[in-house]
Amino acid sequence: MSAPGLFAMFLKLAGRKCVVVGAGEIATAKIASLLDAGARVTVVAPRALEETRELARRGEIEWLEREYAGVADLDGAFVAIAATADASVNGRVFADAQERGILCNAVDDPPNCDFYFGAVVKRGALQVAISSAGESPALVQRLRREIDARLDPGTGEWLRVVGELRREILAEYPASDARKQALHRLAQVEVCEARECPARLAAHSQAASGATGVRDTDANADVDAPEQLRLIPAEVAR
Repeated sequence: MSAPGLFAMFLKLAGRKCVVVGAGEIATAKIASLLDAGARVTVVAPRALEETRELARRGEIEWLEREYAGVADLDGAFVAIAATADASVNGRVFADAQERGILCNAVDDPPNCDFYFGAVVKRGALQVAISSAGESPALVQRLRREIDARLDPGTGEWLRVVGELRREILAEYPASDARKQALHRLAQVEVCEARECPARLAAHSQAASGATGVRDTDANADVDAPEQLRLIPAEVAR
């Protein structure tokens, strides 16, 4: 029987306490990722890189400038990350986290992980995360580089505008198949913030047809069809 697969999800950490044990290069990258997600970060380490020291000076993290002391260091934590250079310390952190029911990742130690950090490509609110369940980190990094190179740099800003328009349409028109189709169409076309933007006008017109009973073809008769949007260049979008 094959081993169970991993459950993929995106976790909300805003305002939640996350403990990082260690403050070397790997830990520093994890700290930055946690702060980006809005987490309250506590670092436990006797020494730290200057980047982490500066975060502590600015009050952006809590730094306990000492060795890991035991399970009490995890009080109130939602997530724990063990990122020291000492495998035995990382193992203790994982065991303590298990005792408290806290999700834990011991870096480069798959047996002592409740979860893995995927390689991530970001464009604004869009995140593409890749994992091989530890089978080939090299493949994961290769895929991350390829996706990063091919995904349009303006995708994040485009997504921000699409999101605002989506919320606008959801608030203005009742649920209907026409509204659903309008929202799906937004994910395929160029959208701008101008009120006369063809995609914006077409989306409103189509969503409105669901409320009025007017056929979509009639509702859009005077609206120019928006151009198809390619976020990945045509030569590689296959």
